[in-house]
Amino acid sequence: MKKTGEIIAAMIHYYEGDPKRINHFLKVYGFAKAIGERESLPEEEQLILEIAALTHDIGIRNSERQYHSSAGNYQQIVGPPEARKLLKEKSVPENIIERVCWLIAHHHTYSEIKGMDYQILVEADFLVNAFEDMLGEKEIRHFEEKIMKTVAGKEFLDKIYFGRSVDEKNN
Repeated sequence: MKKTGEIIAAMIHYYEGDPKRINHFLKVYGFAKAIGERESLPEEEQLILEIAALTHDIGIRNSERQYHSSAGNYQQIVGPPEARKLLKEKSVPENIIERVCWLIAHHHTYSEIKGMDYQILVEADFLVNAFEDMLGEKEIRHFEEKIMKTVAGKEFLDKIYFGRSVDEKNN
């Protein structure tokens, strides 16, 4: 069951006229897909990760409408119902919808990361946010040391932000 193309189209429709948000979820999706594949996730977990990466910020619009804020805690509240509706329309199996909604409800919470799909989603989102939010080296290194766990995620972070491989850094 490959649904990512349909979900990309649905999310572009959902965020029609908002290229910043469309580009954000597409970049997070690209990193999540690459990290998941390089970390050899099982097929269903990879699919869950990819769908979660595409829909992780689906709560922003309603957060801004209801709370006049796009803060992560509000996104985690209003995002899952929006995602559930969209994914049901695309005939995504219920077990996948459940996990995707759980990931959306937790993707701004870094204290108890459970599961490789969750870990990779957080890492992929950070790789994009670090650039979009123009984070400095200190903030990026802190995240790398405290949160990042995957070899692929760490490698991407070092190559993108510091121009060296993990092996070069360790020598």
